[in-house]
Amino acid sequence: MSILQKVFTRLKSWEGFLLSILVVIVVINSFQAPAYLSLNNQINLFVLSIEKIILALVMTFIIINAEIDLSIASIMGLAACLIAVLYESGVPMWLAIVIALFAGAACGLFNGLWVAKARLSSLVVTLSMLIAYRGMARILVEDRSIGSFPEWFEALGQKPFLGPLPLSMIIFFVLFVIATIILQYSAFGRHVYVIGNSRDVARYSGVKVDSVKLTLYIASGVVAALSGILFAARLGAVRGDMALGFELDVITMVLLGGVSIFGGSGSLFGVLISIMIILNLRNGMALSNLSGHMQTGVIGILLILSVLVPNLVNQLRTYLKRRQIVTAKAK
Repeated sequence: MSILQKVFTRLKSWEGFLLSILVVIVVINSFQAPAYLSLNNQINLFVLSIEKIILALVMTFIIINAEIDLSIASIMGLAACLIAVLYESGVPMWLAIVIALFAGAACGLFNGLWVAKARLSSLVVTLSMLIAYRGMARILVEDRSIGSFPEWFEALGQKPFLGPLPLSMIIFFVLFVIATIILQYSAFGRHVYVIGNSRDVARYSGVKVDSVKLTLYIASGVVAALSGILFAARLGAVRGDMALGFELDVITMVLLGGVSIFGGSGSLFGVLISIMIILNLRNGMALSNLSGHMQTGVIGILLILSVLVPNLVNQLRTYLKRRQIVTAKAK
């Protein structure tokens, strides 16, 4: 199949439907604010939600694998609080960052062991850890706000790094390319899909199911910690409730992008379009002076629709195929 044929196939798929929605949102927003399409505004759209966007990449792998990680935002907040407390106690910032990344990996490993080895539901495990990791973050900083980080650290999240792009955006695009290559063109990516379709079939086929799941959860913890570090750098201060509720937006980005909540299907291309829809939709609602609670409500509705609509479409396709078969036999 040629590249042009692949493009046309995409346009007729769920990704094509999302792309048409994105175009409509962008057109409407551009009429509300003439400067909406400017480069600086589009960069700001990414920067204001860049940590969630980075989390969406690793969440895509986990959901395709028929699992979930509700603790991802709590690990992010814990990592941010950890570097703040360590730096405040005299630890060099670079070492605090390394420790936070290892802490994120440890949190991911802990989650993965319960899911992969103990065979517990990832929903139950990560929901419990959401509470536990958030509690650890609050214990570390209590009710304080810790700031006064080194200038070079704050510059990582607040100032352009390459042209007009901040470091966080560059990290996202690099991770997106790496994640796409791994998911679509590597044996590990194929194993992620196979396990998502059927864990037992994957195991009988010789796939090391437990190793794949452990790897995914460790990667989830590391990426969450990295996002927490970038979040702390962008805000310049840390509190115990950092990244509270971020998991809702992250899961919505993934599911709206066409990744099945039951696992086994989806692509990062669809997730990228979904990310753009949510960012532009939030910006449009802000231009219309809708409150933050209203915006969260809209995202919640999107989360429901992202699960409901694809299932209805699949059921309709199955029904039409059966009708065609019955009609063909009748002739």
